[in-house]
Amino acid sequence: MDPHLLRTYVTVARLASFSEAARELGYTQSAVSQHIAALEQDLGAPLLTRRPVAPTAAGERLLEHAGPLLLRLDAARADILRMAAAPQRGLTLATTPTALGAGVLGALPPAGVTLRVLTRAEIPAAVATGTADLGLLDGLAAPSDPLRLPDVAPLTTHGLAEEPVSVLLPARHPLAARAGLRLADLADARWLDAPDAALPLGQLRAATGGRAFRSALRYEGTDLRTLTALAAAGHGLALLPSSAATAVPGTVAVPLTAPRVVHRTELVHGGSPGGAAQEVMRRLVGAV
Repeated sequence: MDPHLLRTYVTVARLASFSEAARELGYTQSAVSQHIAALEQDLGAPLLTRRPVAPTAAGERLLEHAGPLLLRLDAARADILRMAAAPQRGLTLATTPTALGAGVLGALPPAGVTLRVLTRAEIPAAVATGTADLGLLDGLAAPSDPLRLPDVAPLTTHGLAEEPVSVLLPARHPLAARAGLRLADLADARWLDAPDAALPLGQLRAATGGRAFRSALRYEGTDLRTLTALAAAGHGLALLPSSAATAVPGTVAVPLTAPRVVHRTELVHGGSPGGAAQEVMRRLVGAV
């Protein structure tokens, strides 16, 4: 398939409009229509209904393939450009809110840094496509086990740190006086579903063989202060790296004793970083 035709199709499907897609892509509406017709002829199936503009069953299936395909093409282009270009003086670092520890902060250069707080799902794609030079990812893992990354491009990871995890509870919670907690005993508790700030509920379910961990409130953001304020107000529990859960007003951080898991942070990059990115990587990985 011609990737130009595929990009046009994805844009039309996303915007549900030929004219809006033409405006976004910088084509005429006639050109967009020709792209869609050519792609449908190539695949031998209608991909869009016209009134209203919506994917057919075949079009929906193509969309499932299109995202990863186009991302890999963007990643390949970015990788070659990285090899051919002169090293950048500045550094763009993509990170989750709980991955940015003291060791990373101490390794950053004094100037020229752009810090982007992204979701866990966005960071591998940002590094693969070159919108970030380096990425910091974190998650729940067994000690010394690597994190599982989506297969978006050939990326290299380096383990940077592991630390204990704690359950963040309101100060008046019945379990706040415990010396430690088992995750299995909390499966039926009220939890904050905050996949981009706390450790995701999906990881808790995986660690306990698929137990419930029902959501009391969903927080779609990356700000830790908002998350901890919700926990302090009694809207649900959260699992955090112990360093992020300690000394939060109105809460108590109780260490997790079982299963034996840790909060793991990894550095992610594509190709061979140069310039400031190479120096930061040397400082971080060389210290491990």
